[in-house]
Amino acid sequence: MKYESRICVAGQRGMVGSAIWRRLAGEGHTNLSGAGRKEVDLRRRDDVFRYFEAARPEYLFIAAAKVGGILANSKFPVDFLAENLEIELNLFAAAHEFAVSKVLFLGSSCIYPKFAEQPLREESLLTGALEPTNEWYA
Repeated sequence: MKYESRICVAGQRGMVGSAIWRRLAGEGHTNLSGAGRKEVDLRRRDDVFRYFEAARPEYLFIAAAKVGGILANSKFPVDFLAENLEIELNLFAAAHEFAVSKVLFLGSSCIYPKFAEQPLREESLLTGALEPTNEWYA
């Protein structure tokens, strides 16, 4: 079966975004869009709005982010926070402006309490200390 809905996967070249892309394509979605950093700088509002104006997505998966390891998160906490907020704000603003029907925003496992009961439940969010190496990024 083929599906014609216009779906944008922001971050489609990353680990999670590429998995979402493969799953959607495997299920028969043929109208997928996404752009790499060279095509669209998600930190720049004008770039994001131009992209949305052309693509006109009905659905948006947000898997785009500046990511790093423990050392990078610890050494550059403000850089990670600032860049990720820019990306998220621009994508949400464009989704609103271009009347995207549904948005799925993915959060990192870094944002959950270090000793949260598993499987994680929504009620567990913000109930305990974060992993110290992730607290700035989280």
